[in-house]
Amino acid sequence: MNLSVKDAARILSVTEKTIYRWIKQELVPAYRVNGQHRFNQSELLEWATSRRMGISPEAFNEPEEAATPLPTLTESIEAGGIIYRLDGNTRNEVLDRLVNNLRLSDGVDKDYLLKVLIAREELASTSVGNGIAIPHPRNPVLLHTSQPTVTLAFLESPIDFHSLDGLPTKVLFCVISPTLRAHLHLLSMLGYALKDYKFREAIEQAESRENILEALRQAKQGMGQLSQ
Repeated sequence: MNLSVKDAARILSVTEKTIYRWIKQELVPAYRVNGQHRFNQSELLEWATSRRMGISPEAFNEPEEAATPLPTLTESIEAGGIIYRLDGNTRNEVLDRLVNNLRLSDGVDKDYLLKVLIAREELASTSVGNGIAIPHPRNPVLLHTSQPTVTLAFLESPIDFHSLDGLPTKVLFCVISPTLRAHLHLLSMLGYALKDYKFREAIEQAESRENILEALRQAKQGMGQLSQ
């Protein structure tokens, strides 16, 4: 638990009073350590990105990885690919079909990845509402993948992902990354991109690969430093 309330407020660009209010409402993942509130950085950032909140760029600073360029969302989707009409009658069936269609690095255990994705959903739904979910491993480093990818999948039939808004899921963005820094960066960029009307419309209409990537490139212009 490496973050204080002050650290959390700075990273999320809110006041400490807001952090304490979220703690009281049990909205934010926090722990009580020696009488003080503490936060796990990866949990806090994952919580924030799932709610499409703005995050300070300093949150992604990891000295041991500073020399490694952060991936762009466009490049990661191009690497991960787009899947149309992914079938499955339940959440776990859909995840199974998804894993078997992912472009994974050699050596990545698909059975293990499926178990990790299901375990993450059991912990808390990765649905971000409006028919979209972002399945991803809780700890990406354990997969031993070499390339960051984001795979976009359109479901054949809407599936219940236990979304807070009660809407069934129709679209998946599966994020696979070699480092926590890249992982959180891609989650954050997705959160920003999904705020863009044209990109969201292209996703909702399941448009062509070319149209989706073009809408994303246009959305990047308003995504600021995190999209670089």
